[in-house]
Amino acid sequence: MGTRGPVPNRSDQRRRRNKPEVPVSTAPAGALADREPGDEAWHPIALRWYEGLALSGQSAFYQRSDWDTALYVAEAMSRNLQASRFSAQLFAAVMSATSSLLATEGDRRRLRIELERAKAKPDGPNEVVTELDEYRRRASAG
Repeated sequence: MGTRGPVPNRSDQRRRRNKPEVPVSTAPAGALADREPGDEAWHPIALRWYEGLALSGQSAFYQRSDWDTALYVAEAMSRNLQASRFSAQLFAAVMSATSSLLATEGDRRRLRIELERAKAKPDGPNEVVTELDEYRRRASAG
């Protein structure tokens, strides 16, 4: 699954622009996957994690099996967090499974997936001028 070793830099931060060593294979995706709602009985952290996946950029690529995996991971996470005795082994398994769902920046970078935030665009030319005027005012104020 991806590369081993340290997390690679983002593509815009890399110095070398070599072609990727492994070509990307593509296939048509299945139908847009519906996800089951999170269980209100889950631990708040597990519920927040599961609901957060739906808001994350990588979830656009999720298939039904990915959502089923996420549901299972959230259930295991919740059981571990609610248990009277925390299981380090279950925690390790949950963290490994979240990695397969590309839940962290490092997981995504290892697979050469980068999510970019939408940049706020000025509403019009007047807003740009206003920003420049504000910059000039601050610079002259010292």
